[in-house]
Amino acid sequence: MTSFLTDEQRMIAEGVHAFVETELQPHEQLVEKLDAVPDELFAEIKAKAIAAGYYAMNMPAEHGGGGLGARERCVAEMEFGRTSRALAVICNRPAPILKACTGDQIETYLKPTIRGERWECFALTEPGAGSDARAISTRAVRNGNDYIINGTKQFITMAMRADFIIVFAVTGTDETPKGPQKRITAFLVDKAIPGIEVTPLDVVSNRGMKSCIISFSDVRVPARNILGEEGGGFAIAKNWIFSGRVMLAGNCVGLADRAMGIAAQWANTRKAFGQPIGRFQGTAFKLADMAMEIHATRLMVLDGAAKMDAGTITQREASQINLFGSEMVGRVTDNALQIMGGMGITKDMPLERFWRDARVERIWEGTSEIHRDIISKDVLREYPA
Repeated sequence: MTSFLTDEQRMIAEGVHAFVETELQPHEQLVEKLDAVPDELFAEIKAKAIAAGYYAMNMPAEHGGGGLGARERCVAEMEFGRTSRALAVICNRPAPILKACTGDQIETYLKPTIRGERWECFALTEPGAGSDARAISTRAVRNGNDYIINGTKQFITMAMRADFIIVFAVTGTDETPKGPQKRITAFLVDKAIPGIEVTPLDVVSNRGMKSCIISFSDVRVPARNILGEEGGGFAIAKNWIFSGRVMLAGNCVGLADRAMGIAAQWANTRKAFGQPIGRFQGTAFKLADMAMEIHATRLMVLDGAAKMDAGTITQREASQINLFGSEMVGRVTDNALQIMGGMGITKDMPLERFWRDARVERIWEGTSEIHRDIISKDVLREYPA
């Protein structure tokens, strides 16, 4: 990877790699066992990430963030991908959509979050609206200088930790050339407001990170807490979604690379029929395919990041990168587990966890089917009859 990086990017990669190995990976088994990051450990990791300069690397320097570009962030994401997301998320955050904060929101939400004093979660998905985000039914009705929010969000990551929520809700209907369309608005909602209930879900992937259901019952939010403009929720989310898809693929590179390394070491030491199993093509060719696909994904991620920095990345490109990376890590972790045989599915080895964690990558930043739909429609538009 180093031949594609500047000296600064190489230093970031090496620094984050060392941080992940020394400060995060030693705690993976504890988090897996508890399905939680203990409060004391959480605070310790956050303090170390802030001291090392890895916290809020993606946020504007003028507000106290690291001010890194997309390529530098992707380089870091690849290294953070080498550990549990429950641990990496403590360091590698917050949600870039908070860059849309204006006025008093900057002092109340943005800056404290950058400093690590506050914690946010992103609430878009609902029981009846996942890939089809415009199908959300949570509503925010104007009431004087406030909005009253009612509805339910589902699969909201780290809602148990958050003290405020970025909530997307329907605030009306717009007439468009395609017919009536829901007007979607984003709100900054303090979790302490009466009427909010958070319930954790029990899932098999990314233990310790906690996906949750959030219920809103007559939650009163000031109109000044609208993020962006009324009806502009998807407009400000667009860049965040593109960024999230590229960064997800970067994370997949790190996880896949670690899985391949474990499988390759096993292939060099495990013997069958009098020789290391790595000498058999059935094993060796799996490793060759892993290396090729990881390399290809890394190049796609860096290309996408360069286009993000230039402001030229398209929805199709973001989907292609996400789709390729998320499916790549599924194949790599599955083949790595296969190489290890029965040992691969024991909890003594981390591969069964990698395999479980990799499965959700094809779902949560847009399903594989949604990405193929986006890509294919763009291809068909490019070559009309």
